Amino acid sequence: MPSLKDLKNRISSVKSTRKITSAMKMVAGSKLRRAQEKAESARPYAARMARMLSSLATSLAESEAEVPRLISGTGKEENVLVIVVTADRGLCGAFNSNAVREARRLIRQHEADGKTVSLICVGRKGRDLLRKDHASKILFALENVGRKGGVTFEEADNLNGKILAMYDEGKFDICEVVYNRFKSVISQVVTVKQLVPFTVEKDPNLPKNVKPEPIIGLEFEPDRKSILEALLPRALSVAIYGALLESMAGSQAAQMTAMDNATRNAGEMINKLTLNYNRSRQAAITKELIEIISGAEAV
Repeated sequence: MPSLKDLKNRISSVKSTRKITSAMKMVAGSKLRRAQEKAESARPYAARMARMLSSLATSLAESEAEVPRLISGTGKEENVLVIVVTADRGLCGAFNSNAVREARRLIRQHEADGKTVSLICVGRKGRDLLRKDHASKILFALENVGRKGGVTFEEADNLNGKILAMYDEGKFDICEVVYNRFKSVISQVVTVKQLVPFTVEKDPNLPKNVKPEPIIGLEFEPDRKSILEALLPRALSVAIYGALLESMAGSQAAQMTAMDNATRNAGEMINKLTLNYNRSRQAAITKELIEIISGAEAV
């Protein structure tokens, strides 16, 4: 049985830990509000761009013109590039491990189909977890993305530039991104999205069996293909930017939830330890009184 001093030291230690987790919860909560606002404000822009690209691609396909390579692909599916987006820090529950688990599932699936897989890790935790089993597949890793003032579009655009350069060099045929999409404070959904060949997403407001209407009656300068080729790299940057924003908001929400649970658990542990301390102290006092009374009666 631990002594009174051990119990008192442990209570003091748990109280110090509770102060830390409570402070981290408040910090994550303040960062979450800004990250959530950015993620939600980027969604309409991405949806509108997807509608515009969908209309352009549909019009181009119906005119039987040559489709840009970012949509048509290389004609092969041999090499796959997987971008894994996680956080740089832990203490956020299963946020990082869920994304890494999905990435490992994708790797196993593609390798079972005879494809070669390479990785780009955005976030220190994803790199550290994947390096144990797939170190040879990691091309490079990005750290401290959004560390100062949140995720910026320039960071996403720079990453997109590297991806497009690799695509032009023929280093991959398909590019997918794995990230946690922010749904609510207590829910982040692991999402896999194909970036290259660029998949034009359907407008969610349209019925399931209705195709997007092509742009009719408009004149394009210089032409639809040139406009589409100019917009596609921008759309990829927007898609990457959205994934980074969603992951940032999700990581802050997961950390706030984890620190809230840790703070409450610390409070419960303090109550139990205090109860044990009081019982042990009362038992020691009772024992001393019995010894004093027994000694007095013996005299």
